[in-house]
Amino acid sequence: MVNLLVAAALAAASPAIPSATEPVDEPAMFVVRDADTTVYIFGTFHALDGRSQWFGNQVRTAFEQSDELVLETLVPEGPLPERFTPSLRAPSVTPSASFLATTRLAINAGRAQGMQVGNGADMVLRHVAEAEGKPVAGLETLQLQIDMFNRMPATAASPMPRPGQPVESRSVDGLSKAMAEMQAAWKHGDQSVFVRMLSQLRQASPDTYRMMFTERNERWADWIRARMQAPGTVFVAVGAGHLAGPDSLLVRLAERGIPSQRAN
Repeated sequence: MVNLLVAAALAAASPAIPSATEPVDEPAMFVVRDADTTVYIFGTFHALDGRSQWFGNQVRTAFEQSDELVLETLVPEGPLPERFTPSLRAPSVTPSASFLATTRLAINAGRAQGMQVGNGADMVLRHVAEAEGKPVAGLETLQLQIDMFNRMPATAASPMPRPGQPVESRSVDGLSKAMAEMQAAWKHGDQSVFVRMLSQLRQASPDTYRMMFTERNERWADWIRARMQAPGTVFVAVGAGHLAGPDSLLVRLAERGIPSQRAN
């Protein structure tokens, strides 16, 4: 269930400018355009070790050319507002509680690799956009994401230890290594690791896969299609997993007559 935990953890600071001698990583970025609208679609990694020099070359150029930044959602920095906390505490959401517990395990495993949400591509892009006065919006609300996790089936998570019960180090080590593998693949724009992870998630929990990827990719494709009706340049940044596999956002766009091209 390692890849399943990774999917849960990853489906949620100004960067250093690389010197001329440092290699620049190139995470996958795609573009769709018509006569007067350009939409860059960048696959992010939500928690990074801070050592990647990814925000350069084509990615930085596309970002600077864009009139606005659009993320999956705008997560408040700091404690969640009070209006969101009851749904997370409700006794009727035991499956979600189990799912979120496994998510925390995955995040802790990522931290063992030095990964922090504050270093994640989403957070970096948001901070730079805000510093430059670039508008920032979300494809979906935080409440929608919380509701989705509250509906997540119990089978989406591996059994968690009871209070006081030790976690097997093999599980944590395996998850930590998987996250490191995914981060390395992301840096080089290698989508194959995400395709494999999504395939395993779909087999292990079809409902989770549908809720986290298929349905959201459908909605986001509709959003981009509608946005294409207005002129301008938009930088859309979503988790890299949404740009891989047979149900990806790019596939959904193609089904709507909007072909995409790799931009880097």
